[in-house]
Amino acid sequence: MITQKVKDKLKELPDHPGVYIMRNADDKIIYVGKAISLKKRVRQYFDNSKNKGRKVLAMVSHIDHFEYILVENEIEALVLESNLIKKNRPKYNIVLRDDKQYPYIKITNEKFPRIKKVRQVKNDKASYFGPYPDAYAVNDSIDLFHDLYPIKTCNLNFDKGQRLKRPCLNYYIGRCKAPCVGKADEEKYLENIEKVKRFLDSKDDEILEEVLLRMEEASKSLNFEQAAKYRDYHKALMVLREKQKVTNTNGEDMDIIAMSRGKSNVTIEVFFMRNGKIVDREDFILKDDYNDSKENIMSSFLMQFYLDMTYIPKEILLEVIPNDIEIINKYISDKKGSSVYIHQPKLGKKKALIDMAIENADDTMFKYEKRIEKRERSKSNGLISLKKILKLDDLRRIECYDISNTSGIQSVGSMVVFENGIPNSKEYRKFKIKTVQGPNDYASLEEVLTRRLKRGKEEKEKGNTKTGFGDMPSLILMDGGKGQVSIAKNVIDKLKINVEIAGLVKDDKHTTRAIIYNGKEINIDHRDPAYKLIYQIQEEAHRFAINYHRKLRNKTMQKSELDNIKGIGKQRRINLYNHFKSVKNIKKASVEELSEVPLIGKKQALEIYKYFKLKG
Repeated sequence: MITQKVKDKLKELPDHPGVYIMRNADDKIIYVGKAISLKKRVRQYFDNSKNKGRKVLAMVSHIDHFEYILVENEIEALVLESNLIKKNRPKYNIVLRDDKQYPYIKITNEKFPRIKKVRQVKNDKASYFGPYPDAYAVNDSIDLFHDLYPIKTCNLNFDKGQRLKRPCLNYYIGRCKAPCVGKADEEKYLENIEKVKRFLDSKDDEILEEVLLRMEEASKSLNFEQAAKYRDYHKALMVLREKQKVTNTNGEDMDIIAMSRGKSNVTIEVFFMRNGKIVDREDFILKDDYNDSKENIMSSFLMQFYLDMTYIPKEILLEVIPNDIEIINKYISDKKGSSVYIHQPKLGKKKALIDMAIENADDTMFKYEKRIEKRERSKSNGLISLKKILKLDDLRRIECYDISNTSGIQSVGSMVVFENGIPNSKEYRKFKIKTVQGPNDYASLEEVLTRRLKRGKEEKEKGNTKTGFGDMPSLILMDGGKGQVSIAKNVIDKLKINVEIAGLVKDDKHTTRAIIYNGKEINIDHRDPAYKLIYQIQEEAHRFAINYHRKLRNKTMQKSELDNIKGIGKQRRINLYNHFKSVKNIKKASVEELSEVPLIGKKQALEIYKYFKLKG
């Protein structure tokens, strides 16, 4: 059924390029698309044509309303569509997920650049190298760069004239040349930064040679601890510089992209060839529940992948060419600032490179599906066993709750949801405790359960059973025994709803030994698949609650403890936390130690010191 809101909006559609945004009844974005003519394209979704695929039919059945954004041309529409998809991750779009979050090495774009490990590439004119699959190698390499060249670590903005009266501790231990007080030679500093860049670009081995030399000298001096340190540094550098011996005789830069289709996922494999050698690769797993065409998948991937790329080679090899390749090619070429040749090789060495990428994509997909099957078997066995123990037929949705606080301060509740034995983080919910004072976990649980189940009952009565709180649990699992179960039963009795409740009985070591259900304790063997499932649910509830509590507590501590001090603003507060790591350490610090923090002079340090001393 087409809603009245959709009918009214269809009449307003202009014959103009733009991006359309489909939303469900909860106002959640479920699909984003682009169109040369919004009027023609959007209306196609709601006509009576029978030639619609499963994906379109499923998506249209959930559309409650839509909106659109006008743009000047197809390129603008393509970029806006990709940005909205990456930001909102709509259910019915092909969404690029890089769950590995491999780290990059970032060299900042500032007067005295810094070297940092980051996990996101931003359009901030900095230099990014990577991604690297070994975070430990990245950490060790950055430590080495600071060991070889005194590079600053503070975030003082010298371009805006920020300076200190005296250098911090790093200057005195030889880890920084103190540009904060004008002691650093900027030309020499930038020379060192360039050495690091040349190494990371695989254009220079000077750093490798320096490390080997220092290792040899330390060994000759019988300083084996120092020699071992440089040996480890050398290993880390080699991980960053590791190259496969796949060579293109022309010494070209290119990306090689292929895919493999699984049961409900697609693997995209990207090989990075630089100076004629394959230096790195990445693989991505995309959801493909509706068996979308390879051309559409490749189109979505290319736009999302190259949207934030800082370096684009002059040639890109593809296994399959998208239908809108001309628009994509124009966007990627404009982003690079010169022409990019995107094509599908049919013969020769480049076809062999595509074949290699396909073979690797197939291997990645095979291993991924094996892992999924193993996980599914484990979860399935856990659910089957738990159903048998509780003698229940339906355990589709299990909810578990936990309370976290520090001596009753900033009490929070968490709700985690497992559907068919698998955590569904989109359904997790957080609760600030509103009606309970002090450390009263029972009363806090009662408040959380009442708010959740009352809201769920109201939504269910409105016919909303698949989103928000309207999807009621098959089982509520209480992380405690009779007391917690009793609390939950009182809540469902008051609300007159029918939900199964079970509790977890702990032994003297606070380890779960039994389930309490219908007033009876049922012992569980630790080797039982049901026990593994219960343990995972418990751990997830604890983790989610503690993380939320810690986040609120840190905000409160920062605000209440430091913002009350005259002259302490956001940046000084951040610098204090970065330097001392906690309020407890700040309280213990002397005036001299406080003065070492960037932007904290002696006068300000005295204010902080006096504040905490007077407070006791």
